[in-house]
Amino acid sequence: MERVELIAALRRFAGAALVERGEAVFLVDPGWGERERSQWEALATRRPEKWDGERGWLCIPTGGSSGAMKLARHDEHTLAAAVEGFRAHFGVGRVNALGLLPPWHVSGLMAWARCFFSGGVYRNAEWKQVERGERPSVGEAFLSLVPTQLARLLEDAAARAWLRGFRAVLVGGAPAWPELLGRARAEAIPVALCYGMTETAALVAAQLPAEFLAGDESSGRALPHARLATNEEGRVLVEAASLFRGYWPEERAAGALRTDDLGEIDAAGRLRIRGRADGLIITGGEKVNPAEVEAALRAAGGAALHDVAVLGLPHAEWGSEVVALYVGEAGLEPRLRAGVAAGLAAAKRPKRYLRVAAEAWPRDGRGKLSRAALAGLAAGAGAL
Repeated sequence: MERVELIAALRRFAGAALVERGEAVFLVDPGWGERERSQWEALATRRPEKWDGERGWLCIPTGGSSGAMKLARHDEHTLAAAVEGFRAHFGVGRVNALGLLPPWHVSGLMAWARCFFSGGVYRNAEWKQVERGERPSVGEAFLSLVPTQLARLLEDAAARAWLRGFRAVLVGGAPAWPELLGRARAEAIPVALCYGMTETAALVAAQLPAEFLAGDESSGRALPHARLATNEEGRVLVEAASLFRGYWPEERAAGALRTDDLGEIDAAGRLRIRGRADGLIITGGEKVNPAEVEAALRAAGGAALHDVAVLGLPHAEWGSEVVALYVGEAGLEPRLRAGVAAGLAAAKRPKRYLRVAAEAWPRDGRGKLSRAALAGLAAGAGAL
């Protein structure tokens, strides 16, 4: 695959979500707030110290391990490796896919790339259209969903029948809760739980639908182009031909990628993710850095906001729900909501605001906040 051909195809696929600057190509989210756009601009204007213009020219936004925006550098070689591994794992020649996720999201990009590289059929659809019943067919196709989308579709009998027609419904991006998996299995949905990230060009591990339907709830085995291991901390390590070249404009050091995911690999080679080593909130497949949201809330609240913390609390639909707990003046919530709406993407905006009395705010004598105690307050009170 020649780079020029891939860029031309990307331009048609991504449209306004693709920005070209010199020899580099950037995927961007048109819905970013001012904060995200300024972060992206600061990164995109930088240039590598040493670069031949060939390796790592496609930059895909990700939250990275810290939650701050990073741009993972890929190219035609890393994408092709991911596609070949996918084809071999699922035993297909041409990949057909229906794309519901946006092009700046790695799962949306790779749904298209698998079809483009293999000569298959790619069809795009809007999630809102699918929700209201406009559900196209692509034959023996793959569909990528985050758990929240799967949960919504399972509520509708016609949608369940539609899902059964796919070769595999790839589910990843966030933990899927047991009740959701049990419902999907009872409805004979050909789910394939999977594991991957922007840095790996999406999937590096996946089930086969038959394994899911037989009761397996792991993230499956490594695809042929990847090797998985864990270190002494329990972090998942990834070696793969699809690994990114580094975060723009830097070059990644050789060797395995140490992720922030905690997991274990059983004797059959199946990966089970046990949580994350960092403090990121993953809600509906999107990464949210609590510190970034807290900073936006503090800016919006000013002196009327005395203390604030952002937590990810369990949610049956989103996996985790972004919740803001605060000490502040009465009637402050509308001001806080307006402030984050102006500066943060929708996924980062708290869905609930819980006002806590100053005397109940759990800081110890050193001033250290107990987030666990706050979570307990929220869970016990529901709405404070």
